[in-house]
Amino acid sequence: MTTAALPPLVEYSSPAEDDIAAIRQIIADTETAYNTNDAELMTKHFARNATVVNAMGVTLSGVDEIVESTRQGLAGFLREEHVRYDLLDVLFVRPDVALAYKGARATDAEGNLLDPEHVMKVLYVVVKEDGRWWAVARHHTLVR
Repeated sequence: MTTAALPPLVEYSSPAEDDIAAIRQIIADTETAYNTNDAELMTKHFARNATVVNAMGVTLSGVDEIVESTRQGLAGFLREEHVRYDLLDVLFVRPDVALAYKGARATDAEGNLLDPEHVMKVLYVVVKEDGRWWAVARHHTLVR
């Protein structure tokens, strides 16, 4: 009888408080931008070569494509929508690479929750470059 080796247990790095705060700010800016239809604020934390898979499953490559799609969405079908984002977890794979998970719930214009549970979960891959955190990937998953 052969025994397969177990996969390694990856040790995550311990985050500094200012790193958590910076990643929390990315999520807060994204929420503010969504609720105010501000495409520039919503995309200001993306690296130039970032990739996004949006809630419809469309892959957007590069910040220019991400910004343009965001402008169209916020000026169009998302214009009257509002959200609340919760940072659910941050795992530091290395001191300069983190996986950040947020949950999303719809709100009314005054910020009152319309959804009792998160209706979408989003994974961000963020990297620290020259002392600043940048999103290099974001992937949305609708919760049924």
